Amino acid sequence: MTDPYEATSQQGALSRRALIRATGAGVLAAAAGPVLAQTAATPAAPPTTVTNPPRDFSPRGAPTTYFWDPDIIAVDPSFNGLAQPNSAIKRLWTGGLWLEGPAWNAQGRYLVWSDIPNNRQLRWIEDDGHVSVFRTPSGNSNGNSFDFQGRQLSCEHLNRRVVRYELDGSATVLADAFQGKKLNSPNDIVAHPDGSYWFTDPPYGGQLYEGAPDAAGGPSNANGKINPRLGQPPGVGLAKRELPTNCYRMDPSGRIDLVVTEQQVPDPNGLCFSPDYKKLYVASTGKGPGDTGPGGKGDIHVFDVGADNKLSNQKLFSNCVIDGINCGPDGLRCDVEGNLWASSNAGRAVGYNGVTVFNPEGKLIGRIRLPEICGNICFGGPKRNRLFMAASQSIYAVYLGTQGAGPG
Repeated sequence: MTDPYEATSQQGALSRRALIRATGAGVLAAAAGPVLAQTAATPAAPPTTVTNPPRDFSPRGAPTTYFWDPDIIAVDPSFNGLAQPNSAIKRLWTGGLWLEGPAWNAQGRYLVWSDIPNNRQLRWIEDDGHVSVFRTPSGNSNGNSFDFQGRQLSCEHLNRRVVRYELDGSATVLADAFQGKKLNSPNDIVAHPDGSYWFTDPPYGGQLYEGAPDAAGGPSNANGKINPRLGQPPGVGLAKRELPTNCYRMDPSGRIDLVVTEQQVPDPNGLCFSPDYKKLYVASTGKGPGDTGPGGKGDIHVFDVGADNKLSNQKLFSNCVIDGINCGPDGLRCDVEGNLWASSNAGRAVGYNGVTVFNPEGKLIGRIRLPEICGNICFGGPKRNRLFMAASQSIYAVYLGTQGAGPG
């Protein structure tokens, strides 16, 4: 694909020449000043997302030569063993509209993610960093994952369904309705070792930007002024939202069970299991289009998972409020130690977008600051020790001192 930074290379060269001239002038001025002034100078702090001008994460930005990346913050000493001190956050690619659903294919050693408004999936290959369009159209897919057999699972906003891409190249519709009613817009999905799939079903696909609104009279098109069929294939734009925002479990037999209701976790978004699969974490996000339910508060809930796959003992895991700012959670993943890594959407609160890390007791232990809102994350790389972050228009990555739990 075209290098998004190529167009600015000439400007960058001019800027570097200007910088060299300015640096030379500064050296001469320093040489003329007192020796004491040179020795008393304070070393410059490393640029970060919160400096002015902010840090340049692009491939042509200044390298991060500091032993600890300035945008990786250990809130608690226990985080020191999870971060990799000599690894820097890298922007791998930019050029999307709203990126979501990163998932790592271990056998193919590639990352796949969704560019929802562009109705496509993209793939980054680890060998040479090449990015290409992986699947288009994608049904405005959002969350992606791989099951224990290496098959890709995708949640489609546009078609209001969950699909699985089989190893022979075919595709299977796993779920598109519950008790005869059409799903809203499946958002995120995780696989369980027993062969089941668990997924969330909020209403966010009922937007023009990320899917298709309801037909006239539906919750996301109550006055009927929007034509949801424009620019869509035949059959799209005819459905009306029929279900609350729930979480479901799909049994290997194909049966779909309701596991978390809208009253328990309104507007469920990201979800993941603990490493031993005895706990299920579910992120509750803000209200979606036409949502008349209770609406999420930007927090994370945790349930105990019984041997019968019944959930119990619901608790508020974290309200995701840091320094008085709601770092709204979206995608969730656990590491092998049981710590929960959550993407953070803090809006325009510079310095709070990125990733928040909690220990199993719900205590904030670390943060990763990004210059863009982070929608979702996953662990990957051959050793599963690299965190990939889908943040607005870009993909970021950083190596860690721990591994992700479960498949990508």
